[in-house]
Amino acid sequence: MSDGPVLVSVFGKTDLGQTREHNEDTFLVADLSTGNASLHPEVRRHSVGARGSLFMVADGMGGAAAGELASAMAADLIYRHLATVWARDTDASAGRFAYRMREAVERANQQIYTYAREHPEVRGMGTTVTAAGVFGQDLYLAQIGDSRGYLIRGGEAIQITKDQSLMQRLVDAGELTEAEAEQSERRNIILQALGPDPRVKVDLTHQSLRRGDTLIICSDGLSGLVRREELGDLSAEHGDLAALCTALID
Repeated sequence: MSDGPVLVSVFGKTDLGQTREHNEDTFLVADLSTGNASLHPEVRRHSVGARGSLFMVADGMGGAAAGELASAMAADLIYRHLATVWARDTDASAGRFAYRMREAVERANQQIYTYAREHPEVRGMGTTVTAAGVFGQDLYLAQIGDSRGYLIRGGEAIQITKDQSLMQRLVDAGELTEAEAEQSERRNIILQALGPDPRVKVDLTHQSLRRGDTLIICSDGLSGLVRREELGDLSAEHGDLAALCTALID
C-alpha cells in the first residue's frame, strides 16, 4: 500500500435472524477525525484522517433488555472515550492510538459493571466486543468474548481475532480439534465479557493493511453459521459491500 491517504468503504447490517425474539447485537462505524458516527454517505466512504477510524460489533447477553442495553452501552462508551480523550491527545502516534483503544474498552467495562450493580433488573448483563481501529495503514483489534474479525486478502479469509471461549482454550490445549469445537454443545461458553466483572483482559492485535483488503467484523450469529472459507468465496462473488452483507445474512 502506498503512503497516501487510506480510503475505506464501509457497510454494516444487523438482523434478528430466524431463531431469536430480540436482537442484542450493536454495530458502530465512526470517523474519529471528524467525530461522525453514522452510516451517512460521507462515513460509508471516507479517507482515514489523522485520528483514525473505528468499526465495532458488540453482542449482548443477560436477557433481552439487558443484552440490548449492554451492547449499546459498549459501543457508545468506547466511541465516546476515543472521540474525547484520544481526540485531545497530544501524542497522535500509532502506539498511542492502540493504547487508547485498549483503555476505551477497559473503561467501558468498568462503567457497564457499575451500572449493572446499581440496577438489579439488569445485573449480570454483559456483551462481547470486537473493536477495529484503522490508523493510517495499521489495523488494531481490541477483543473481548467471541465476536470475530476476519481479514479477506487475495480471496482468502483469515481469522485475525482469537475467541475468548472455552472451546478455543480446549483447541489451544490440543484437547479438541476445531471441527469438534464447532459441533460442541458448549461452543457458546465465553470466558470474558464486558460488564460481569470489574476488570477484563483486552486482547489487542495488530495487522498491517494492504490495498484491496476487506475486513469483516461479526457476532457469533454469523461466524457460527458461515465457515471461514465461505466468507472468502462470498466476498469474491459480491464486490459490492451492501450485497455482501445481504448475502452473508441470508
